[in-house]
Amino acid sequence: MSMARTLRKLVLGVILDLDGTLLNTDGIVNDILKVHLVKYGKQWDAGNAHRIVGKTPLEAAAAVVEDYELPMSPDVFLAEINPIFSEQWCNIKAQPGANRLINHLRGHGVPMALASNSPLENVETKIFYHQGWKESFSAIIGGDEVTNGKPSPDIFLEAARRLNIDPSSCLVIEDSLPGITAGKAAGMNVVAVPSIPKQSHLYTSADEVINSLLDLQLEKWSLPAFQDWVEGTLPINPWHIGGPVIKGFGRGSKVLGIPTANISTERYLDLLSEHPSGVYLGWAGLPTRGVFKMVMSIGWNPYFNNAEKTIEPWLLHDFTEDFYGEELHLVIVGYIRPEANFPSLESLVAKIYEDREIAERALDLPQYSKYKDDPYLTSLSPSNN
Repeated sequence: MSMARTLRKLVLGVILDLDGTLLNTDGIVNDILKVHLVKYGKQWDAGNAHRIVGKTPLEAAAAVVEDYELPMSPDVFLAEINPIFSEQWCNIKAQPGANRLINHLRGHGVPMALASNSPLENVETKIFYHQGWKESFSAIIGGDEVTNGKPSPDIFLEAARRLNIDPSSCLVIEDSLPGITAGKAAGMNVVAVPSIPKQSHLYTSADEVINSLLDLQLEKWSLPAFQDWVEGTLPINPWHIGGPVIKGFGRGSKVLGIPTANISTERYLDLLSEHPSGVYLGWAGLPTRGVFKMVMSIGWNPYFNNAEKTIEPWLLHDFTEDFYGEELHLVIVGYIRPEANFPSLESLVAKIYEDREIAERALDLPQYSKYKDDPYLTSLSPSNN
């Protein structure tokens, strides 16, 4: 869509969805259903998650009961798993970029509402564990406070009413199809941050589709822009990952002539599921060889039906030999860009070299270079944190 059409819309308030948008609820849902369905001799298929994303709890329960032919009514199933979910709410992590977004909007005095299909009590319990969230919202609306949940527009219209802002001046940020449908039905501007990989073609009714909250450009909606990008990179809370270097799908080396390393990610599937696909920068340690600058991609592995993520780090150093089998430890300190589709191999390679230049330059900045001394990089133990 054209930039002009977007810029004409003056946004005065932001309405946020909770589960999947601000909170990584899907991880907890997957974990619980995986364990729970075993009781009925069924195996949870994470590829089926799209059947429950964005629905009210009862609708989600009905979908699971139907898909797995469980011997009970949706009400009974919901009553059975609700206590298990309640115990886990304290463990749900914020999505990358969620705290940054809430703090930024609050700091600029932009009115915010939280609008969820979950019952109000559940919403309040979930956000209780995230400091500063409750105070940041001028209105918090649960699905039990309106006649119909999303995809009906009721929740969003109620949010606009409580914010005292015209619906056409509201920006909705949503991860699910029911939420996007509801936002558009309410006559609002909608940015989609799809929680299900490789499904963005389904989100065409949204005004904009982005890969993660890290990619949100608020100035497109006439809201105050983020000021935290540094030389083409966005500093993030550092995280660690590591493992033995394996021969694998190393697309980088074979197809592109770029010597990327492949790490076995088996131990880290949960950790990787918390981080958006895209290109990152950081430091790489090979305990026997030293510490090197690196740029890396996190992507969905097409070999596993996009249900698993892979990482391909590119160590920015000319090695004379392979280091298969050695432990490679990474500390990821910044974000560069989302995954993108390129019209040609040449344009992809050119972009990767541009990513390399950005990383090379930025890693010399004090805020990134200090992590070169992270003890994890040179430790011999294969554990991560």
